Amino acid sequence: MAQEYKLKDISSLSLKDGEMQQFELEGLEGGKVLLANSGGKVHAMSANCTHFGAPLSKGVLTPDGRLRCPWHGACFSVASGDVEDAPALDPLAKFELTEKNGAVYIKGEESVIKASRRQANHKCSATGQDKLVVVGGGSGSIGVLQSLREHGYKAPITMISSENNLPLDRTKLSKALIPDPNKLLLRPQEWYDSAGITTVSDEVESVDFKDKTVSTKSGKKYPYTKLVLASGGTPRRLPIPGFKGDLANVFLLRTVHDVKDIMDTVGDAEGKKIVVIGTSFIGMEAGNALAGKKQDVTLVGMESVPLERVMGKEVGKLFQGALEKNGVKFHMEAGVEKATPSSSDASKVGAVHLKDGSKLDADLVILGVGVAPATEYLKNSDVTLEEDGSIKTGTDFAVSGLSDVYAIGDLATFPYEGPTGNGSLTRIEHWNVAQNQGRSVGKTIAKSSKSKPFIPVFWSALGSQLRYCGNTPNGWDGLVLKGEPDNMKFAAYYTKGDTVAAVATMGMDPIMVKVAELMLAGKMLNKAELEGGKDPLTV
Repeated sequence: MAQEYKLKDISSLSLKDGEMQQFELEGLEGGKVLLANSGGKVHAMSANCTHFGAPLSKGVLTPDGRLRCPWHGACFSVASGDVEDAPALDPLAKFELTEKNGAVYIKGEESVIKASRRQANHKCSATGQDKLVVVGGGSGSIGVLQSLREHGYKAPITMISSENNLPLDRTKLSKALIPDPNKLLLRPQEWYDSAGITTVSDEVESVDFKDKTVSTKSGKKYPYTKLVLASGGTPRRLPIPGFKGDLANVFLLRTVHDVKDIMDTVGDAEGKKIVVIGTSFIGMEAGNALAGKKQDVTLVGMESVPLERVMGKEVGKLFQGALEKNGVKFHMEAGVEKATPSSSDASKVGAVHLKDGSKLDADLVILGVGVAPATEYLKNSDVTLEEDGSIKTGTDFAVSGLSDVYAIGDLATFPYEGPTGNGSLTRIEHWNVAQNQGRSVGKTIAKSSKSKPFIPVFWSALGSQLRYCGNTPNGWDGLVLKGEPDNMKFAAYYTKGDTVAAVATMGMDPIMVKVAELMLAGKMLNKAELEGGKDPLTV
């Protein structure tokens, strides 16, 4: 039952337009609310982001009433509390706000205030002739499912996933190596049941776009009137001896089952010799996590520094140094020649051999050499695949040449309209981007209207928390580095000409989310202004 609570240390609603502040509540231990003045009206709402609990008072409030979390870029409407951008799933709670007798009060239920969220009504008794099928059970799928029900779509929905678990937080697989799917689930089975969503664990083998049916390995067929392809990516293997499935203890890292196999092999002992091949995000995150568990970790990469193509040498060196402090060893500008068996068990890997003659002893090997779009089931269909196996879409993620078919996530190549994009076709492999694409498609289908654009946001755990927004499909030719890089506190602005295409930050919140909002509004500072000392947080 809702009751009234007095805010501490505030006597009147005197916040200025664009200002926000967190307040504790009298008589409710741990109770907090956020007050935010948007357009001259003060709103009271949950104080913490519903994704990972970040204090929203440290985030960014835009002139049009968007509230951005400072950590991972989740966005909420101040007016309604509704989710506008991933990765948040639950909306913020809003509270009735009054000023009287020299004090400020809110009215709300204790449990809702402490939960710092409200439960959106996704319940649905699915009806109608339409049948929507989602192929895939990842982040893009949960994005589209949430969005469809949030926007009033009432038709039956079926989600078909080849994984044996419901959609989960895949980012924690490489960052934290959590092997228990129950600790990673985004929504429990009860949520799908109440939302009128049928979940199917099966492998899709083909799609007949003329008859509008999806066929699975078990022999079942699922008719659809609308189809969302969200099957994600397939981890690449190395086509060289020892990596073709011929040696045990050589692992991919994509699913929770992969993590379980890795951690079962690592066991409880410390000092296991682990070779990670690949120094992009998955390899770096997994290597860092294993080093934190006191394992003997060596990373092998082809570039001169980790993440050189995306981040450049100067910033890549920072990440390498951070992981080296954690005990990780690196072999850079290195090619892999083969893996050979263990002398004690010829069925298992024992060493990785590099092309320069180096031999790295290994109790286990993890491959982090990228993913390919998981579109094998579409190769003999009416859809035209791009050279990399992806699917070309429009800005609304509708598949070119097909009606009522959408593609999102790792398999979608779409026109990027962000800064320096100019409609260039691009494919972005990140969990959060897939979820936002799913949210966009869900709204498009439910409302028959085009969704708002979004700026890609992702994050990584590389010694410290990396935040990144934007994209560089046409490359970048300049870097403006601010802050204290040697202390892993910096903002790196990647520019093409005078335009900022992307920013990467560590320890500089909320710069990344502010830049994302400035990019979206077309008001981001240019290279010359940044070099001249201007700060995006003051815009």
